[in-house]
This record gives sequence, structure tokens and C-alpha cells, in this order.
Amino acid sequence: MLEKKPSPSYKRWLGTTAKTIFVAEVVGFAFSYGIWYKLNTERDFRLYMHKNLNWVLEGYYRLGEVIADHKTRELDKKIWTQEGKI
Repeated sequence: MLEKKPSPSYKRWLGTTAKTIFVAEVVGFAFSYGIWYKLNTERDFRLYMHKNLNWVLEGYYRLGEVIADHKTRELDKKIWTQEGKI
């Protein structure tokens, strides 16, 4: 009969580390997708980001301008100025 031997500790450590990294990447991707979705669909959220986390909004605008030639930045500023929000 074959004897069962415990796996070496480095193999267990590598497996646990790989699972932890995978879970962290999935959580990070889900979070970033959620932020992008809200930025893409809600002008009020973009205004909140403009006032509080402007660097995130600038990255969103830049990505849209490079990939799809969007004019969201100009449209947002025009509407916010008309509404007296900025």
C-alpha cells in the first residue's frame, strides 16, 4: 500500500499565495469596473469626482478621448456651467 506524505510547505505556501493574488485581482477589477460604469453613466457622479477626486476623472476623460474621441469633458463643463454647479 502507498503511503501518504504531506506536501512540502513551500508548495502549500505557493498555492495559498497564488489564490490570494487571484482573489485580489478579481476584487480590484470588479471595483475599477464599477467606478468606470458609474463615471460612464452618471453625470452627477462625474461632478462629485470633479470636486473630490479630480485625478480619477481626468484619467477617465483622457481614456475616452484617446480610445473613442469622446467630447464628454466639454459637454460636462458646458452643462455644469449652465446649471451653476461649477
